[in-house]
Amino acid sequence: MIGENYNVLGIMSGTSLDGVDLAHIIFAVNNGKWSYTISECQTVAYSDEWVKQLKEAVNYTDDELARLNTEYTLLLASIIKTFIEDNAIKDLDAVCSHGHTILHQPANGLTLQIGNKKEIADIVNETVVCDFRVQDVKMGGQGAPLVPIGDRLLFADYTYCLNLGGFSNISFEDNGKRLAFDICAVNTVLNYYANSLGLPYDDGGKIAAGGKMIPELFNKLNALEFYSMPFPKSLGFEYVKEVLLPLMESYNDSIQDKMHTFTKHVALQISNVLKDMPTGKLLVTGGGAYNAFLVKSLGDLLPENTVVIPDDKTIQYKEALIFALLGVLKLRGEVNVLSSVTGASRDHSSGIVFGD
Repeated sequence: MIGENYNVLGIMSGTSLDGVDLAHIIFAVNNGKWSYTISECQTVAYSDEWVKQLKEAVNYTDDELARLNTEYTLLLASIIKTFIEDNAIKDLDAVCSHGHTILHQPANGLTLQIGNKKEIADIVNETVVCDFRVQDVKMGGQGAPLVPIGDRLLFADYTYCLNLGGFSNISFEDNGKRLAFDICAVNTVLNYYANSLGLPYDDGGKIAAGGKMIPELFNKLNALEFYSMPFPKSLGFEYVKEVLLPLMESYNDSIQDKMHTFTKHVALQISNVLKDMPTGKLLVTGGGAYNAFLVKSLGDLLPENTVVIPDDKTIQYKEALIFALLGVLKLRGEVNVLSSVTGASRDHSSGIVFGD
């Protein structure tokens, strides 16, 4: 499928469990240069019961995971079908869906994104491109991050692309190669503590801003082994559950102080990546871009860089946008995963196409 214009949906569900992001994207490509328009977009929140299941699924048996995968595929298909109908979207080339990550253990050759079953195409009645990570892990890669190909093709005007979602990850060019890796957890931890206060998230980082530093916890967080590991490297919710939360919970300090300390930790780890690199424009997207306390803490540590917060659609739907692009590249038979980023044996075109 080679063309110059594409009418697609990008679908993303992230580890912060905000809900399902849906974005109607129009792509144009001219002499190898890509441009895009984000049209209708929406985030459909998960019910409390679905949030509970998705959090607990890391501990499910194989049979329980199979059941969850079937049920989630039906849920996701229903959400997509409703979005198409409500917005009267016609003549789609494809629905490009990431699914929802439940297990991510690339060192064990394992990554699982649910919602990528064939039934999704049958219900939506559209061509569906999905399941982008599994092939990369089979080829010895981390299966993540996958966004950097989109950073290269759509956001080349920026020196660095930083996503502040459930985890923070960064992408940049280095001697003609795109490099990218996960830096640290962000909203997977901050939202956990906001949830314990009965809130979906810390609005603007106000709760964290009102807390105090816990020096010993701050030092222990910064001494974690992951930060000294070479890239490519990636994180999953298992790391939060098994390493971060037990460490955080070993302290009896207030939730505000824990959130303050962790936010400062996030800012430091990101600045540690950039402090010895060329200065430039840093594009910040993901839910954490709305965390004013985190963004200010980061800016204070990187005064020579220009921190750019884009428009709301780009902040909220950048990952959905880029998975839409990954789907289009798959349909074109072009590379959509970079081995320089994931550590796979070679660049490749990943994903499964249903219903074409």
